[in-house]
Parts: sequence; C-alpha cells; structure tokens
Amino acid sequence: MNIFERKSILQHLDSSEKWDVIIIGGGATGLGVALDSVVRGYKTLLLEQVDFAKGTSSRSTKLVHGGVRYLAQGDLGLVKEALYERGLMLKNAPHLVKNQSFIIPNYKWWDGMFYTVGLKVYDLLAGRLSLGKSVHIGRKEILGRLKTLKEGKLKGGVLYHDGQFDDSRLAVNIAQTCVEKGATVLNHFQVVELTKDGQGVINGVVAKDMETNQEYVLPSTVVINATGVFTDQILKMDNKDAINMVRPSQGIHLVLDKSFLPGEDAIMIPKTDDGRVLFLVPWHNRVLIGTTDTVLNDHSLEPVALEEEIDFILQTTNKYLTKIVSRKDVLSIFAGLRPLAAPQDGSEKTKEISRSHKIIISKSQLVTITGGKWTTYRKMAQDTLDKIIRIGKLPNRECGTEHLPIHGATVDIDTSNHLYIYGSDRKAILRMLKESPELGEKLHPNLEYLCVEVLWAARYEMARTIEDVLARRVRILFLDAKASIEIAPKVARILAMELDKDLEWQEKQVIEYRAMAAQYVLLKNTTLAFDDHSKINQ
Repeated sequence: MNIFERKSILQHLDSSEKWDVIIIGGGATGLGVALDSVVRGYKTLLLEQVDFAKGTSSRSTKLVHGGVRYLAQGDLGLVKEALYERGLMLKNAPHLVKNQSFIIPNYKWWDGMFYTVGLKVYDLLAGRLSLGKSVHIGRKEILGRLKTLKEGKLKGGVLYHDGQFDDSRLAVNIAQTCVEKGATVLNHFQVVELTKDGQGVINGVVAKDMETNQEYVLPSTVVINATGVFTDQILKMDNKDAINMVRPSQGIHLVLDKSFLPGEDAIMIPKTDDGRVLFLVPWHNRVLIGTTDTVLNDHSLEPVALEEEIDFILQTTNKYLTKIVSRKDVLSIFAGLRPLAAPQDGSEKTKEISRSHKIIISKSQLVTITGGKWTTYRKMAQDTLDKIIRIGKLPNRECGTEHLPIHGATVDIDTSNHLYIYGSDRKAILRMLKESPELGEKLHPNLEYLCVEVLWAARYEMARTIEDVLARRVRILFLDAKASIEIAPKVARILAMELDKDLEWQEKQVIEYRAMAAQYVLLKNTTLAFDDHSKINQ
C-alpha cells in the first residue's frame, strides 16, 4: 500500500475518533508542529488549504541562517538559537541543506574590521555546530572568487559560512516524515469553521476537501493555528472581534542565469541604500537575488512584486556587478510575505521587528503560533507543544525531533546530478527510469528536469496539480517561469494518467496554471508563445 496516496490518507478521517492535535496550516511552522506532535505519540492531523509551503514557506531567500542582521541589532539570543537549529537542519536533512560560503565586499577600510569582528561573534555563537571560520580576505582573492564583482574602490572583504537549502522541497519531505511516523497530513483541505463546546472551548474543526467539496466534522483536544500571514483570519473565525496579530511584509526575489555569479560563493551586501541586506546566492545552478521589505495592508496567496521593488533590486545589484542585469535577464520573479507581529505603536519599520516567535492561547484555548523563520521551525514546534503540555491540554511527553532524520536524508550526495535533491529516494527514481525509460525524457529541452519527476511527485509527494509539481516539487516555476508555462500541458498529461483525470481536467489545469505563472515572468507586454509540444492532445 502507498501510504502517500490520497485515498489511503482520507480513510483516516472516516472514523469518529477524536484527534489529540489538529494543526491548521501546512507551511514550515505547521509541518514542524505536526512532526513534533506525532513523534511525541499524539494522534495528529494537519490540514492545508492549498499545498504544503504554498505561501511564505516556498518563497524564502533559501537561507538557513542565524541572521547577521539580528546580530547587528543585538538580538544574541535569537541568533544563537537559530545557529543551533541551522546545525541541526544540516544534520537532519543533508540532501537539502548545505554549507554555503558568503563574501561581504568592503569598500571602506574600516568595514573589513567591523564585519570581521562581528562575524567572529557569529562563529562563537554557533559553537560546535559552526559551519566554518569567518576570515578577512584581500582584494585580489575576492576578485578571483567573484568574477563579476566590480573592482571600483574595493578594499577587501569578509568570508563567512551559513546554510542554504531548498525550502519547499524540505517542506514536502517533512510532510512525508509526518505520514511515515503516523500523522494524517492533507493538502487541498480547508478549515471552514472552528467548533466549540458549551463553555466556548474549541473542540475541533469543520474542514472541506477542496477536490470533492465534501465536509468533515473533526473533533480534537487541541487546535493549533499555524497559518502564517493568514493567522488573523483563523483568530477572527474564533472571535470576530479579535485584534490583528500579524502585519504582512513583502519580500521579492529575482532569479538569473548562473553567468551573473559564476562561482560557488554567495554575496552579501550588508547595507543597501535603505539600510537593508541584499543577497546574491547560487541556487539550483541559477542565481537568486533578494530581498525587499515592503509593509502591506493586506495579503493574498499569490502576492505580486511591486515595480519599485523590482527597480530597487536591479539598481542595487548593478552597483556591484560588472555584468549588467536588465529586466530581460530575469528568468523568474517571485514575492513572499513575512508574517511579522503587528506593531502596536504604529511603526512601519519592519526591518527592526524581531523574528522571534510568539505562542498565543486564546480564551477559547485556540493555540496560535506566529513569527519566526524557516531556520527555527523545529524549535518553534517544540516550544508550542511544550506550552500546550504546561497548560494541561496534553499529557507530558518529551520532544523527539532534535536528532530526527527527515525523509530522504542521506550523506551520499552527488550534486552534479540534479536528482540529488531527492536524497535516499533517488535510487527508487532511477529504478522507475530503468523500468520505464520513456520517463527519462526531459520536460523541456533547455532544462534538466525529467518526466519521471512529475510521476514521482504525484505518487509519493502528494502533488495534486500542475502548480504543486512545477512550483514546489520540481521548482521550475521559480527557476524559469516561461519554460514552466510551456511545459504545463505535458505535466498535465502525466498527472492525469497517474491521478485518473480526464481531458477537461487537464485543460482547466493548464489554463489556471498559465494565468498564475504569468506573473512570475518579468517581461512586460510580451505574448508568451508556446511550441507545438505544449498541446494537450498531442
């Protein structure tokens, strides 16, 4: 039996048994809570309205870090906690998390001393889980390592180490780990109502299967709101007069060809014109540049990059690179929202808001976890369950996730083949290719990704739509948006065969995907052309 098949997962909802814990939200935080909960032995259910990591958790800067910015703000506790968790992530998911070298170029002689001392503190806080020593390096070495960096008034720089990862791939692997440990985890399953007993205490949820529109009444001892930027919507579901706890801040990223940063090192610009940090990071043989920090009054599942954000990143990047970046060079652009705590003093300075997390217990005993970041997802989950135990809602059981390998974890990694991201699953994928060689066909002639990966995503990674596959399993939407639009019909055909869907479903999927993916393409007033191979009925 395939434990990841939706039919077998849905069977767990048919009994009237009470859940110990229901988690609303399938991003990094919710998945972390679900894993901690099931490992402690609680009967656990996680419900995600769209797909795992659909929101913020697939749109990060792909860094597993303590936060050099928070070090500068003097938040040593947060930095130390995050650096410890960074070390655990590297050990528990080595197929997706790696040691990344960063260079901070210095254009003033005193910057070298300032950043070297600061990053020595960073190393010290990391302790035995340090990824490498920070060192000052000279101008000649920097230019040898960063071939496209402008020489200008370059004095030297600082080399330091941090973590880099694939965010939504890790989310999918955590979801798989939850299922393997006995949790019930469902995407495309929306909570539409919170249920309460006669004393006004929450005792479950009403949720809808978004594929069939069937509703389920699901009783639970504890309900946890881990919905990120949608936190306030769940709080208002509990109490219509609840004050807003989250103020979304938007960050955007541009993805470029590897030629703009051809080496193995990333660049960190510690202070842009508006006082923020900018990263240029190698990622899946491309270059990721970001991010911005724009306060928004509202949010959506598909946030859109603002023109001023795009201009800011292009202008800032071009101050540092000899190879000029123009809009036509952008392979993909994506925006994400940070679920920051709503400032109570009316302040708009989100870059000064701590990224530490908060756990809130409502009068109804709804548990809400907000804030934090990907790096601390495991610790956020531990703190949440520990607090629920302290208030007497669950029996006392120890956290068991600190040294728990995530699905796919292996040290046998060959990064020269893009299938390395599947970790220990790579062998099974290769067996599928041996049995069905036609699955070795490329999805797109200019990309490395294969048809077998779509089948694998649907069969073992709970992907249900074209978007689930191309945005969060194979990542083509984030790496080359135009190419992803071109191959949508091919992906639809493979999915339809595996999920037993008809031609009408395929056509609807392609239309919806192309409409959504178009905003990841930066070229304006350009009609996207599709090759003959993109036709559904070929």
